Amino acid sequence: MDLVKWRAGLDEAMEARGAWPERAPWLREAVAALPRDRFAPERLWRWDGHAYVAVDRSVDPEGWASELYGDQSVGAITQVRGGLPSSSLSAQGVVVDMLDSLLLEPGHRVWDIGGGQGWNAALAARRAGPGRVVSTEIDPGLAEFARARLAAAGLDVEVVVADASRTAPGGDRFDRVIATYAVERVPWTWVEATRPGGRIVYPWGRLGHVALTVAGDGGGASGWVQGLGQFMADRAGATPPVAGFTGYAAVRGDGRAETERVVERDLFALEGNWDLLFALRVAVPDAVITTGRDEDGVNAWVHDGVASWATFSAVGDGTTVLHQGGVRRIGDELLAAWAEWEGLGRPEPCDYGITVGPHRQFAWLNDSVDGPRWPARRPG
Repeated sequence: MDLVKWRAGLDEAMEARGAWPERAPWLREAVAALPRDRFAPERLWRWDGHAYVAVDRSVDPEGWASELYGDQSVGAITQVRGGLPSSSLSAQGVVVDMLDSLLLEPGHRVWDIGGGQGWNAALAARRAGPGRVVSTEIDPGLAEFARARLAAAGLDVEVVVADASRTAPGGDRFDRVIATYAVERVPWTWVEATRPGGRIVYPWGRLGHVALTVAGDGGGASGWVQGLGQFMADRAGATPPVAGFTGYAAVRGDGRAETERVVERDLFALEGNWDLLFALRVAVPDAVITTGRDEDGVNAWVHDGVASWATFSAVGDGTTVLHQGGVRRIGDELLAAWAEWEGLGRPEPCDYGITVGPHRQFAWLNDSVDGPRWPARRPG
């Protein structure tokens, strides 16, 4: 296995796609000096279409390297519990994009939240300097792994076992805070731990990441969506709804449809129009959508992870039949959000932003004061 070749291949692929940030050339240098394979465990995991299967470096070194370097947009699963991923090395392109959004400078004090294997903290430490990065990780085993890999890389990074949703590391406030797992609502602890004018970059709702700037009085933070990416959920919070048809079937159970009607809507856009999908997660954040094709077109199965479900069945003439059940009409909610997105001019993800206060949080479009707003969902 030639890891140098694998690293170079991904580096060149990112260059070809313009994925290396021009304003932050230090990132490409840091990734070259601290490649992600040095922070990867000997066992990774791959989805085979039915379950996650182990990919061991000792057994399948090329397969192991492919999990790390095969695609800039795909993370490498490093831990599976109960048949589901519980930790990963985030996709290299996403890690670079988020650190670029952090606007990190030498000397900044950095809080790395959800340290995992330590790679994100390592890259930040190369930029910020020795002793300037504190990484918190809720899993003691992962924290110990990260400590060992950071020490082997010769980096002075403090790794603390803690629940970052409740507790911030001691000392002065941080200039920069970066999280590597998704939250629906930003813990107020993060804002309190950041100096006025400081920056918080975090994944929002497992579909995109946001960069907030803390207000001058420290009484809130606001900022724009920076880009797309899929992320692990906060393991300290509620269990996220299961995606795919399995999750839908679990919620529906043996329940019969309570409503049925024809919808004048082709569902093709649900397969990959990320502008639409992002708008739907803003308006109906707990909707889990799965799509599939048959000879009549695109079908969709939707659930909220609790007790409500909807099925969109293609008829073949550009329409679908909507069946719904449960305590709410989640299919109707999605259709209303879809129509609203079209009425707003089909905005893109980076047209949205987030405002965080001590008692309320909301997403907004185009303008944090006068634009349309959607309340952020409380987890659990």
